[in-house]
Amino acid sequence: MTLELLLQYLVAGLTYGSIYAVVAIGFNIIYNATGIINFAQGEFVMLGGMIAVSLSRAVPLPLAVAGAVAATAAVGALVEVAFVRWLKRPGVLRLIVITIGVAILLREGALAAWGEGVRSLPYFTGDEVSAISLAGARVSPQVLWVLGTTALIVAFLSFFFGHTMVGWEMRACASNREAAALCGIPTRNLVTLSFVLSAAIGALAGCVVSPITYTSYAIGGPLAIKGFTVAILGGLGNSGGAVAAGLVLGVLESLSVSLLPTAYKDVVTLTILLAILVVRPSGLFGSREASRLRDFG
Repeated sequence: MTLELLLQYLVAGLTYGSIYAVVAIGFNIIYNATGIINFAQGEFVMLGGMIAVSLSRAVPLPLAVAGAVAATAAVGALVEVAFVRWLKRPGVLRLIVITIGVAILLREGALAAWGEGVRSLPYFTGDEVSAISLAGARVSPQVLWVLGTTALIVAFLSFFFGHTMVGWEMRACASNREAAALCGIPTRNLVTLSFVLSAAIGALAGCVVSPITYTSYAIGGPLAIKGFTVAILGGLGNSGGAVAAGLVLGVLESLSVSLLPTAYKDVVTLTILLAILVVRPSGLFGSREASRLRDFG
């Protein structure tokens, strides 16, 4: 393998790893506030891309992206109010089944609305021809948008959860919802906010990656699996760990293509997930608290 080809694989791996990291961050936001694992997170990414493509036909691209983020955030709030809020002391297994069911509903709704066709947004800046040359590897300008967006999301969430009152309240809500409610924290509203924030970030990611990866009604499921793998690898609730784990997984997947047929790429993800769940359920950067997922309630 030449140096140029190796760098090209690394660039591709970092790009896809950033996507997985953002999906994992969506998992972490809801987990931080509620302890819930939301397997509909991949569908939020899908909705963001699909809605933005539809809106871009009528309005400028920035407005289309903003509208898609807002619409998907509203869907996130609706999911929480309709399927989660009314539950009292639900077990982990029950919540997992509910979020998987929500994911199926959103996917089938997208199929009815947009069909099976593959769509994409235009490049935010430049195009494929204007790719940057880096030591022989070609780097699309949209890749820089993906990496930059991921960095901004991580910085925002680190500040939000670490230095704002609402962020502290959301973390208190996740730690002990009853105690938080007794302290006057509006726990129900914070749970809704976590779904809104998670959906909005997923939608933004779906818009930014759409010019590179394209989007269709069926992309949510695979993204949810890989995002969950990254969230576990990085440690549930740890956004910085999710970014590191996402980049590692993306690079491993990309390099595996040079050794194995493309059809086996997903095997890498599933193998890593199974190994982590067996050997270290709390992840490489997580606390032992995350291992409670094995207990299912």
